Formats: sequence, structure tokens, C-alpha cells
Amino acid sequence: MTRDAAHLDAFFEMMAVERGASANTLAAYGRDLDHARAALKAGGTSLSEATTDALRAYMAGLDTQGFAASSRQRRLSSLRQFFKFLYAEGRRPDDPTSPIEGSRKERSIPKILSEDEVDRLIGEAEASAGNPELHGAALARARRMHALVEILYATGLRVSELVSLPRAVLRSRGRLIVVRGKGNKERLVPIGERARDAMDAFALSLKDLPGSSETWLFPALSDSGHMTRQAFARDLKDLSVRAGIAPSRVSPHVLRHAFASHLLQNGADLRVVQELLGHADIGTTQIYTHVLEERLLALVTDHHPLSSLAEDRDTGLS
Repeated sequence: MTRDAAHLDAFFEMMAVERGASANTLAAYGRDLDHARAALKAGGTSLSEATTDALRAYMAGLDTQGFAASSRQRRLSSLRQFFKFLYAEGRRPDDPTSPIEGSRKERSIPKILSEDEVDRLIGEAEASAGNPELHGAALARARRMHALVEILYATGLRVSELVSLPRAVLRSRGRLIVVRGKGNKERLVPIGERARDAMDAFALSLKDLPGSSETWLFPALSDSGHMTRQAFARDLKDLSVRAGIAPSRVSPHVLRHAFASHLLQNGADLRVVQELLGHADIGTTQIYTHVLEERLLALVTDHHPLSSLAEDRDTGLS
């Protein structure tokens, strides 16, 4: 085994065991580091022994090749994690990434649906679940879709958290459910009455779905044993078409964004939303600050006396 391979194996083991990184996260790190490793090797150096200058040249090459700022930043982040690990473990005397500045990029505003559009989406799912002509597996799938969208909009769960909810949530009759999120961390998430009712209705049809088990709330004939993210995303786009909403505008992540944005629009605190979304860093939640800015602007415009005077002057009433 080469030195690079040994260091990478140790790094991935640490990420999996100590930080609870998911298979998807480990795969993403693997792709980024393999790309850097190959490029550095072509330049005559190994990944583990790369200097700051070599890494700067690699990052500049990404820019020249037309990689987006977000992609360059992600690769640099992977390199930082790897070299911090080598330094902390005494495998290198320095961290060559520390002097390198990251790519500057504007934080994009997330796509969301309006409250009316979400109502239409959920209303269509509810109507399908209540269709008296559906029976057996068809009824079970309709009720499953209704439960999925009600729970997602009521809780703002990540799609991976949603599809992997355990069957045990059915036995919890309280207003909170336990969710296992990134890094295998658990958090309590409130669930509304509508979502609970949709979930209970779906539970009555669970026996009609293939792959039904006592482990998962949304079982399926998949490697994981539960519904996949891809299957839910596909079904959600079908639902959006029936609701008269362009499928390009709808995804599980867009509903998560709608949950957060609508909470903030209606007066929720940013820190509360951070906790509900399971964000470790408030900076991640700050992509929603545009909602707060709009709310504050509306508050001043509607209630500040000087704003009213200004409006009176503009209309010639003063």
C-alpha cells in the first residue's frame, strides 16, 4: 500500500468512526481527493507530500478548467480536512492548506414555493389519498405520498431523514419525534396534527406495500429497506404536475426551504429555525436572511411614522 493510500484509508476511517460521516459524504470526499491526487501526481508530487505552492497550482488549474466557484471551494474544503487530519495525527509537520484562501462566491437564495403553492401540492396529495376508487397498493401509495409531503412541510426534514424514519415514530403519540440526522446526531422535531393524521392513515395501509417490515415507516424493496430519495423525488414531481406546478420548481429540498422560509416570514427566530433544520452552524441557516430582510422592511414600511409621512408627501396629502 502506498503512503497516499494508507493516509487516505486512515482519514476515511476517522471520518466514519469519529464524525459519523455517511456513505455519501465519504464518497464525495473520495472523489475530490482522488481528483487532486491524480492532478498532483501528473505534476510530479504525491498528495500526502504536496506543498502549498503545489496545491495553489492545483486550485488555479481548476479555475482555468472552468470549475464553478462552489466546486473549487468544495475541493479545497476536502483538502483542508485531509491535511488537518494528517497534521493532528503527526503524519505531517504542517498544514499546507492553511495559507490558501478559498474562492469567493455569493450565497444563492434558495428556490421556494409560496404558501399557496404548498397548499395546492398538499391538497392534491390529500385528495388522491381520499379517492374512494383506490384500493390496496394504489391506495397505500397515495396515502404514503400524502404522509411524506405533510411530514416534510411540517418538519423541514432532510429527504434522507424523511425516507429513513423508523416505524417507531408511529408509537410515539407526543408532539415531538426523534430524528437521526447528519453525523448520526439525534434531535427532537415537532410534528403537527395534520402530519400526524396523514401518517396514521398511511399506517393502516402499510401491509399493502411490498417490502413491508417493522423497521421503517416507509418500507420499500431497496438495498436500504426503505423508500429511496430518488423514488420520492420522482413521485413528488408527478404530484406537482397534477397540482399544476412546474415540476422543475419542486423537489424535496425545495419543500425543506419552504418550511424554513415560511416560518421566518411568519415571525420565527433564526436560531429556532437553525435548530429545527438540524444545522450545526448558524451560517448555514443564514441563506434565509433575505426573508428576514423582507420582513423587517415590510415592518418599517407599514408601521414607522416617518414611512407614512413620506407616503403622504409623495401623494400630495401633507
